[in-house]
Amino acid sequence: MRRREKIKDTLTCYLFIAPALLFFTLFIGGAILVNLFVLSFTRYNILNPPQFIGFQNFSDFFRDPMSGKIFYNTVKYAVILLTVHLIIGLLLALGVFGEKNKKLRYFYRTAIYFPSIVSTASVAIAWAYMYDKDYGVINYFLQKIGIINEGIPWLTSTKWSIPAVAIFSIWKFVGNNFLYYLVGLQNIPTSCYEAALIDGATPLQIFRYIILPLLTPTIFFVSTILLIGTMQMFDEPYLITHGGPGDSSRTIALYIYEKAFRYYDMGYASTIASVLFILLLILTILQFVMQKKWVIYEYE
Repeated sequence: MRRREKIKDTLTCYLFIAPALLFFTLFIGGAILVNLFVLSFTRYNILNPPQFIGFQNFSDFFRDPMSGKIFYNTVKYAVILLTVHLIIGLLLALGVFGEKNKKLRYFYRTAIYFPSIVSTASVAIAWAYMYDKDYGVINYFLQKIGIINEGIPWLTSTKWSIPAVAIFSIWKFVGNNFLYYLVGLQNIPTSCYEAALIDGATPLQIFRYIILPLLTPTIFFVSTILLIGTMQMFDEPYLITHGGPGDSSRTIALYIYEKAFRYYDMGYASTIASVLFILLLILTILQFVMQKKWVIYEYE
């Protein structure tokens, strides 16, 4: 009887996700397959029919001096954003979760999440003005409090372009990860906290031995989503620095866009996209394999 109910519940779940699954299969899964097995092996500029050239695009990719640069930039973004998002998102969630005043908790939750729903293009324009070396408010306040003596060239220096984009990305998207963490904290049974308090556990011990282990499924989910998102980073460098100065902040996704829609080299752009897809697939599979060693699912 229990097995029959389980099968019924599984079929019901698949029925609910069927429309989204069908959409993905037709418009995303199909496009991925065409990109991997057709366009990547062609010379295609939209104006003329695709011309099969075998592995020439892949050979050009590994000889392209830009390949190493854009992959280095993208990995740099991923390391910075993964680390900072995971830590700041968790700290914000812990702070809001511990707030006893319901009105304040609602205010903090709204304020932290609000930037995530604002149009990236609109706030990027504002941040570009804020980053201005001579008239930007960021340099103004940093000078006022004595951290710097002269304005930082956020958008015109190869040294500061990636930090500038990363800071904007953290402000814009940390609310998503904060919300995931907050939900994860709320799903931890209150009996766990009560038992720890009865045993005389300190707040640090509660975090170390209860919250952190039981939050590992959320941490795994957030880290996986962040890895995929940061490796496909496009909006922030495109809108803030346009990939510059030079190529200092250009990412893989931005390079694909430029090759495809600025130079109309669709075949080569498809090859880069295929390499990125395969890389992300390998990294995601590794994460799912490794999560068996540290993620705790059964705790009730």
